[in-house]
Amino acid sequence: MFKNRFVLYGFIFIILVTGFVVYQKVTDDTYKGMTIIPEQEKDIPLYAGLKPTEHRYIMNGNRWEDIYEYYDQELPKHGWKVEVKGSALEDNDSANDWSGFYSTWRKEGFDGELSLSASYNKAEKQTEVMFDKRDILDSTVWLKKKPEKIRIYQNDSEHYAVEITDKAAISEIVQFINNEAYDSKETTISRKHTKLMDLENLKITVYYEKEKTIFLQSAKGIKEAKPDPSFMAFILAKGN
Repeated sequence: MFKNRFVLYGFIFIILVTGFVVYQKVTDDTYKGMTIIPEQEKDIPLYAGLKPTEHRYIMNGNRWEDIYEYYDQELPKHGWKVEVKGSALEDNDSANDWSGFYSTWRKEGFDGELSLSASYNKAEKQTEVMFDKRDILDSTVWLKKKPEKIRIYQNDSEHYAVEITDKAAISEIVQFINNEAYDSKETTISRKHTKLMDLENLKITVYYEKEKTIFLQSAKGIKEAKPDPSFMAFILAKGN
């Protein structure tokens, strides 16, 4: 009888340990790539319905405006002060509403700054939200005026380019270059791939390689940034 109980308890123990290991693995994969997890922060509330998926949160439907208003009201209640923000609400063209919003926040005692952005993925019919904790770094504005179109070349000797004319897409690219990419002290850039972006009044060479930090080089200097999926989708668009 004692032996049977011992075997039973051992079996239960193995199940519990296995379950814990599986849970840890699922949890690690769920938050993989995130620099900050709202569920683990007392001063960053999570909008009801958002679900974590590796490097971003998602929810069904186009809800970015609700999320924008929610954090615009709730974060200040937790001591956050907005540094930069912008949204598609500033654009009178309703066709661009999917592009969502971006914002950066700071708080006394918080090591760095909080980047918060959201957009609507029309293909997946879901709202995608990104939280990012990053160091406070200088980010010089390279583009004071949005171009009418952006051309992306394989290199500076190419004649064929992928042309972007969608206003929301252009706004997203300009916002990334001006605010997300920060001034770099690097003088030597080493990456396997490059693309040339022609933004009418400014040409930018983009250096990239898999998931490594990307570099932007222009007559105004050098910037660096994480390989944001949305920005890289433009760089790696079919035909480039």
